Amino acid sequence: MFDNLNGLVVIGIVVAVVLVAIPAIVLAFLRDVPSGVIRIVSWMQGSTVIYRGPCKAKEVPLFTIGTEVPSSAINVDINITDQTADLGPDNIPAPIKVTVEASAIVSIGETDEMIQTAANRFFSKDEREQMSTLQDLLSSSGRRAINLLTHDQLFSAKATSKGLAIEPVARTGDDEDDDPLAIIIKRACSKELTDLGLTFKSLNIKSVLSEVAEARRRQSAAEANANANIVQAVQDRRAQEAALEAQRVISDKERVLAETRAQNAVLIARAERERQLALADQRAAELKATTVAGATAEAEIAVINAEAEGKAQAKKIIAVAEATAEGISKINAAVREGGETYLRYRQLELLPELAPGIADALAQAKMITIAGGDGPGAPAQATSQISAVLQTVLAANILGSAGVMPPPGALRPVDNGGTAATRG
Repeated sequence: MFDNLNGLVVIGIVVAVVLVAIPAIVLAFLRDVPSGVIRIVSWMQGSTVIYRGPCKAKEVPLFTIGTEVPSSAINVDINITDQTADLGPDNIPAPIKVTVEASAIVSIGETDEMIQTAANRFFSKDEREQMSTLQDLLSSSGRRAINLLTHDQLFSAKATSKGLAIEPVARTGDDEDDDPLAIIIKRACSKELTDLGLTFKSLNIKSVLSEVAEARRRQSAAEANANANIVQAVQDRRAQEAALEAQRVISDKERVLAETRAQNAVLIARAERERQLALADQRAAELKATTVAGATAEAEIAVINAEAEGKAQAKKIIAVAEATAEGISKINAAVREGGETYLRYRQLELLPELAPGIADALAQAKMITIAGGDGPGAPAQATSQISAVLQTVLAANILGSAGVMPPPGALRPVDNGGTAATRG
């Protein structure tokens, strides 16, 4: 039992050693290479292997030597003050002092040879010396570029190397996007950077300063200000013209409106006059109609009154006539019935009243008696006529006492067949 326990312990120890030793051995042969770092592994026989991170570098302790260099870009600030290649009249040099502030970007080469050269010649120095080397190299190239460029070329946005006092070289795609200063610096320092195992990536010009540029800037500012003032003046003038045009349009519209109002006022006045005339005609017609209607009504009323009065008078006359006729009829009937007795009685009764009337009637009567040969004699006819007068007077008095007035001519002496006539 004790032997078995010892065997298990030994097995556990062996397993633990294996699990710990194997990773340690692997880690001893493999090394991590982070991004932005290039690891160079040199073997003892002189061969070199370059690992670009992130990756694993294979190394054998005691048989290899490894070193690391950065693969990231290096930013170098440069400040260059020099003179340009400007020419005055008659091609006399007239350089302009300029100051260029720029930022250059360089990095380690892509090939293994350039990487080994950079590791041996550049990255073997400390960081301060590295930066000083790059600044001196780029500044010298920049001064050479300034001496080859004119003032206007330095301020140009994009340009080609045509007309520059440098050797023509084949341009790459990157050169097409660079300005002349960057192109010249790149060409001027490319050999020196290659000797250090580095490559030129780009140049960012921060500013280009000169008295001419400042004067031009002030001139440009003045021109811009003048142009702005001109533009403002033009805009103000256009605004005033637009305002005047708007006022003119408004004035025209107001004038048209005033004319329209005047025309409308004239039309309204005419319409009012026509209305007044029509109203006057209407009133005259109404007055005339009222007058005519009043006259017609009065005439009709007069006619109606006349007709009524005539009808009443006619009725009265008819009534009187009828009463007279009835009275006479009654008297005649009474005479016929009473005969001579009634007549004589009435004559005697009315004799005191009739005497004056009979005398007056006989006095005014003009009686002419003509006797015919076959009739009674003249005395008889005269007696008959006197009797007729007496009868007439008697009848009138009888009717008057009865309240009946005979119409004129209703009572006349009766002609008894003679030719005698009584006229009052």
